[in-house]
Amino acid sequence: MWVVKQRIARSKRGRVWAGAFLCWLFLMLATPKIPYSPKHHAYADMRNFLGVPNTLNVITNFPFLIVGVLGFVLCLQGSYFDVSLQGEILGWTLFYAGIAGVAFGSAYYHLKPDDSRVVWDTLPMMIAYSSLFSSFLVERVGKRTGLCFLSLLLLFSFLSVAYERTFNDLRLRMMFQLIPCVVIPFMTLLFPPKYTHSRYWLWAAGIYLLSKFEAFSDWRIYHANSYVISGHSLEHLCLAMLPVLLTMMLLNRTLRFQREIGFLLVVDNWSLVAGAF
Repeated sequence: MWVVKQRIARSKRGRVWAGAFLCWLFLMLATPKIPYSPKHHAYADMRNFLGVPNTLNVITNFPFLIVGVLGFVLCLQGSYFDVSLQGEILGWTLFYAGIAGVAFGSAYYHLKPDDSRVVWDTLPMMIAYSSLFSSFLVERVGKRTGLCFLSLLLLFSFLSVAYERTFNDLRLRMMFQLIPCVVIPFMTLLFPPKYTHSRYWLWAAGIYLLSKFEAFSDWRIYHANSYVISGHSLEHLCLAMLPVLLTMMLLNRTLRFQREIGFLLVVDNWSLVAGAF
């Protein structure tokens, strides 16, 4: 029976990966090339305070540094996060390192937004996405699958940046950014969790989707709040909440089977007490 279930699970996983690859291939063949445009670097709020160009777009990256360094240290320390499955700690450590890297890379880019600096804005975030998805796969699918995808996605991150710079085409990077808001929620429903507090994955995906809406509505949000803060600056603050949510998940979750065993033990104890009377 166990062998049959394993074969069914492998078959299901194979269909999922094949479907994902075919969707990616279809999008690459069906969609036109998306080249760089000067509009990509023209943000709504370009004010200069205290001699810092694009001040709010620069300083709103500071929360990434705080959360990234804190999470990185907690991962290395090893006793605060409930990371019980082998292979998970590597993914989470790289995730927080990538988040800390976003603070430096994005701030550097926003000091003088142009095509030559944008790679430092995008690459750390892609590394963070790769590591996050790997940790998710280790939890939901298995250690081997998760670690294999960590290597593949990190390689894909560098290749997509090289492709973007060489062929002046943003499609690979834009599709890569669909992972948090499309793939993770879909797989959350498809594969059962090994930990409690799995709803945090869906909340994180919702926050990511909200941040993309804020980025898309950069000018509208800036006008709507009387030029106090732009949609792009709000995107930074919203994205910084994503690792905060995931940190809360890591601090509070437990393995589901431990809770189930504890419940069964309580039931058995109550049964023994009732039998004694």
